[in-house]
Amino acid sequence: MTRKILFFALIVLMAGCVGKPVKPPIETPPPISKVGPYKAVSWEQVDGWLLDRPAAALETFKNSCKAIGRRQQWQLVCAEAAKLDGVSDQVARKFFEDFFQPNEIRNEDGSVDGLITGYYGPELEGSRIKTEQYKYPLYRQPDDLLIIDLDDIYPELDKYRLRGRIVGNRVVPYFERGEIDTGESPLEGKELFWLKDPVELFFLHIQGSGRIRLPNGELIMVGYANQNGHPYRSIGKLLLDRQVMTQDQMSMQNIMKWVKQNPEGGQLLLDENPSYVFFRSLPADIQSPPGALGIPLTALRSLAVDPHTIPLGAPVFLSTIFPGTDFPLQQLMVAQDTGGAIKGRVRADFFWGMGNDAGKIAGKMKQDGRLWVLLPKNDSVNHLTRTEKLQGKGGDIN
Repeated sequence: MTRKILFFALIVLMAGCVGKPVKPPIETPPPISKVGPYKAVSWEQVDGWLLDRPAAALETFKNSCKAIGRRQQWQLVCAEAAKLDGVSDQVARKFFEDFFQPNEIRNEDGSVDGLITGYYGPELEGSRIKTEQYKYPLYRQPDDLLIIDLDDIYPELDKYRLRGRIVGNRVVPYFERGEIDTGESPLEGKELFWLKDPVELFFLHIQGSGRIRLPNGELIMVGYANQNGHPYRSIGKLLLDRQVMTQDQMSMQNIMKWVKQNPEGGQLLLDENPSYVFFRSLPADIQSPPGALGIPLTALRSLAVDPHTIPLGAPVFLSTIFPGTDFPLQQLMVAQDTGGAIKGRVRADFFWGMGNDAGKIAGKMKQDGRLWVLLPKNDSVNHLTRTEKLQGKGGDIN
């Protein structure tokens, strides 16, 4: 049965790639010269490295080691990091300098600036049952969502995953947002919670995780379970393209305000993003949402990246500015998450934490920045001796 499903899935996939032949342009533009994503640099070339307090980033990296510590590339550095407990910023900085090589991330054209945005874990009012006050569903992953990893047949397609559903003997795309958010939803019976505000629910889909506050005051963390397979489409960009807002006006808060003030047009706008996220309840002891590594995120130190360029779990130094200011924001982060809109080499999403205060900052964050990924050194230095020095046994650091 699996082979048959895969066969139909591949037929669907290939069918989507077939189109009418087009005439080549009269003049073929010269190919763009592509450069590699990494450029090894010295620590002096990492903008702002000495201004950060990296002890907090070291603790965040140690959390990542719970997920990556057994991988060959990370075994040694994770083992050494585990020996450093409650150390000073000076010791933490020396650890990263001794065990890691900083690499500047470059775009394909050789430029080094990219887009840095922010995200957070929202808190929404909700209920376990539908009422007049709580009537907007937050869905769990539906049973009929079909997920096919194409590398089961073709290893070269290991980066591609197909989502859909079976109708008769065909695999078809899964329901879009506009088909799900209707009066007669095809997902009826799959509700996890019922929420008060449909616009806040939409932005929970974008953030991917958050907390639900029940009428009795109980807080329940919900996290990403899966997605319907349709590409994410930015409604903020749509508002810019239609000149509803200017770039200076663009923020998550202003988008939410506009949608609420224009309920009919606002709902149509939301439906133009066909992507739809399904959620799951998380254990009561989890106070921060888990990222793509399955590790709870750390406010102000976790970063969402494109894993095609930056390996998950790696320390990443970020140089940008605080949202709405000219004040430098230069600190060591850890790549612990991904996102549907986080695509490209110099591209990152800064996790500000949980709640409305974090959301106010995250919603305003959209500016240029630079990234340096820290990768373990490949050398033959005696790492045990290094660690002893870090802990002051060798007399270098007290």
